Parts: sequence; C-alpha cells; structure tokens
Amino acid sequence: MNNDYLDPINALNMPEMADMTFAMDFLIRAKEGVRNTAIALTETASPEARALLKNNLHQGLALHQEISNLMINKKWFHPYELSEQYQLDQLSAKNTVMIGQMNLFPDDTSRKGMFDRTPDEHIGGSKV
Repeated sequence: MNNDYLDPINALNMPEMADMTFAMDFLIRAKEGVRNTAIALTETASPEARALLKNNLHQGLALHQEISNLMINKKWFHPYELSEQYQLDQLSAKNTVMIGQMNLFPDDTSRKGMFDRTPDEHIGGSKV
C-alpha cells in the first residue's frame, strides 16, 4: 500500500466508493426513520397525529425501497446473495483498515519538485 495520501493514485475508484458509502449511510438513516416513526405511531393516541405518522411511515418505507433498489441496481447492495454481500463487506473493512493505517500527518509535507511552479507564483506570492 502506498502510504502517501496526497498521491493521486490513491484516489483511484474513490468517487464510486464514496457514493456507495453515502448511499449505505442514507439507507441506514431511512431505516432508522421508519423504525422511529413506527414506534411513535404505536404510542400516539390522537387520531390526527396517528394519521400524520402513518403518512410519514409510508413515505419512509417508499424512500427506503427507492434507496435499496438504487443500491441493488448499482451492485452496491446484495440482500439476496449473502456471499456477495459478505465479500463487499470484507472489501469495505479492508479499505477502512488501510485508511486508518495511513500516515495522515507525515513529518515532511514538502511537495517541492512535484509541480512546475507554486500555485500563487503568478501573483507574486512565491516569497511567502
């Protein structure tokens, strides 16, 4: 593994991994919303509040289904094929460990020689 987090090669496939992570987080939040709304519904006595919560519950279920379908179509989620989902989870865990082992605060952060000029050289800021 390349421990240089500034090296562009480490950004390979990063947008796809980020999208998958965001979608999974969104799916979990939608599921939590459905669960919390269902709990609130069982503890509400007012007919008006119950009607409002039922509507919110249906919307939450629809949102959860929409996110699930998106993730299944993108091959980010395999709810019916546990071996494939397990492999995906193992890859995610491996990437998490690799990111955790990266030296995010190296002693030498100088990037001299990597670029043809300093970013603010055109405005006379190279003396900073």
